Amino acid sequence: QVQLVESGGGLVQPGGSLRLSCAASGSIFKINAMGWYRQAPGKQRELVAGITIGGSTNYADSVKGRFTISRDNTKNTVYLQMNSLKPEDTADYYCNADVLIIGSPYQREYWGQGTQVTVSS
Repeated sequence: QVQLVESGGGLVQPGGSLRLSCAASGSIFKINAMGWYRQAPGKQRELVAGITIGGSTNYADSVKGRFTISRDNTKNTVYLQMNSLKPEDTADYYCNADVLIIGSPYQREYWGQGTQVTVSS
């Protein structure tokens, strides 16, 4: 079993900052790409930021220049630094990882339970 656990969400004022963390644990041989997704009420889940095992990143246009994704491969952890937060950033944020499990030749996709981010005055 592989688990992804997010932390760091909360309530913040517009213009403020939050840092989300997601730690993966379990029967992990290797983690390839990792990413952060978000879903607001009544909307589809969307990719916020992704990062490859080599550190290449991509961002949704709406967060480019404000959010920074990073990872620590020794800790199986991915981070999302969120600056200049806007009310439209309010959503549940989910960590995602493409994991090669010990004893399996196939990559599997895993999701965290989500952490809520609310941007409001």
